[in-house]
Amino acid sequence: MNALHQELIQIGNRILSISRSELYLSMRFLDLALSALSYDLNLQTRTIATDGVHLFYNPNYLITAYEDDPVGVNRTYLHMVLHCIFRHMTQLESHDPEDWNLACDIAVESILDSMEYPCVHRLVRDRRQEYYDRLNLSVLNAEQVYEVLVRLPYAEKLGMRKEFLSDDHKFWEQLQNDQQDRQPQPDSSDTPPPPDRDEVEQKWQDISQKTQTSMETFHRELNLMAGNLQQQLQIENRTRYDYRAFLRKFAVVREEVRIDPDSFDYGFYHYSMKLYENMPMLEELEYRESKKIHDFVIAVDTSGSCSGELVRRFLEQTASMLLDSGSFFRSVNVHIIQCDADIQSDLKITDTRHLTDVLQTFEVSGNGDTDFRPVFRYVEQLQQQGELSHLQGMLFFTDGFGIYPQKRPPYDVAFLFLDDNYAEHMVPPWAMQLVLSQTDIVRGF
Repeated sequence: MNALHQELIQIGNRILSISRSELYLSMRFLDLALSALSYDLNLQTRTIATDGVHLFYNPNYLITAYEDDPVGVNRTYLHMVLHCIFRHMTQLESHDPEDWNLACDIAVESILDSMEYPCVHRLVRDRRQEYYDRLNLSVLNAEQVYEVLVRLPYAEKLGMRKEFLSDDHKFWEQLQNDQQDRQPQPDSSDTPPPPDRDEVEQKWQDISQKTQTSMETFHRELNLMAGNLQQQLQIENRTRYDYRAFLRKFAVVREEVRIDPDSFDYGFYHYSMKLYENMPMLEELEYRESKKIHDFVIAVDTSGSCSGELVRRFLEQTASMLLDSGSFFRSVNVHIIQCDADIQSDLKITDTRHLTDVLQTFEVSGNGDTDFRPVFRYVEQLQQQGELSHLQGMLFFTDGFGIYPQKRPPYDVAFLFLDDNYAEHMVPPWAMQLVLSQTDIVRGF
C-alpha cells in the first residue's frame, strides 16, 4: 500500500466519521446502526455502497461530494444505513432487481425527506413530489412501492431512477450467492469476501428492533423530527403470521359421519374371529369427532381501497385454503357480508361444493364511509333468529379506518388489515389482528 493510497483511506475515513458524528448527535436512537458498518476504500464502486457489513467508497467520489455538499454526504450515509435497517439488500432474490433497487431507494428517500434534522434536511423538489403523488401510497415502504413500479412504463421508472439514485447496490447481488460461492472478486484482492446473507439479515433485524425500542422509550423527544421512520420500523418489525394457520383458530369440534379407525379395538376383533370362527363381532365406528368450521361470517369492508378485484381475490384465496385443507364440514352455513357504513349484501353459502363457483360471479357493492358496528348488530340479529347458532368466529377484511364496536361479541373476531396503514391504537383489545399485503392477496398466501 503506497503513501497516496494510505492518505486517501485516512481522508475517506475521516469524512465518514464526521458524517456519522453529525447524524448521531441528532439521532441518538441510531447509535447501533450508525456504528455497524466498517469503512473500506473500494474502486469497484464509482460512488459509495454497502453490503450490510462494510461501507465501500470511491475516494474521488467521496472527497468531491463532501467538498460540494456535506449535507448530501450525510443523507447518503443515512440512506445506506436505512437500507440495512430495513434489510433491503437481503430481499433482492425474490424481486426484479431493477424495480426492487428503485423501490428501496424511493422508500428510504421518502423517510429522509420527512425528517427535519438540519444535518439531512432538504426541501422536496417539485419533480420528486410529483413522483410521490404518482405512486399514490399512504405508506412508502419498499414492498408497496415495488408493487406499483412493476406496472409502470419503463420511461417513467427511468426518470425516477435519476431522481432517487443515491448509492450503489452492486454488492447486494453477492449476498444472494451460496456460502461456497462467496469468494473475493479476482480483480480486487483488497476486497473482503461477501458476507453470509443469513448473518447479515439477523444482525440488522436485531439492530432494527433495538432502534425501534429506543425510539419508543428513551428518545421520544427526538422523534418529532424523525418523520415517518418510527412508523416504517413498526411496519417492518411487526410479526408476520401464517394466514393458513390463522384460519384454524375458527374451527369447532363436532361429530361427523365418517369411519373412525382410531376408535377400532383390534384386540376384541381378533378375539371374536377366534371365538366365532372368522365372524367379527365389532365394526369401526361410523362417526368421529372432527374440528372444522360450520357457522362462519366473512365481513368485507367495501369502502376505499378494499374494493373491486382485491376483494374478490381475497375471498377466492380464503375459500380455496379452507376447502383445500378440509376445514369445512360438508354442511356449512357461511355468510359473506358486504358493508361500508351500512349492510350492502349478505351472501349465504350452505354447500362447500358451490363456494368457489359462487365467488367467481361475486359482485362487489358499496363504496361509502366505513362503520363496522352495523355488521355486528346484523350478526347478532341472525344469532337471535337461530341462523348462526354455532358461530365460532368472524373474519373482517378492511383497510382499518372506521368506527369499531366497543363491546366484545360472544365469538372470536379477527380484523384482517390491508397492508400496514391502519390506526392500530383504534382496534379494540379483544379483537385479533392480522396484516395482509396486496402482494399476499394477488399472488396467493
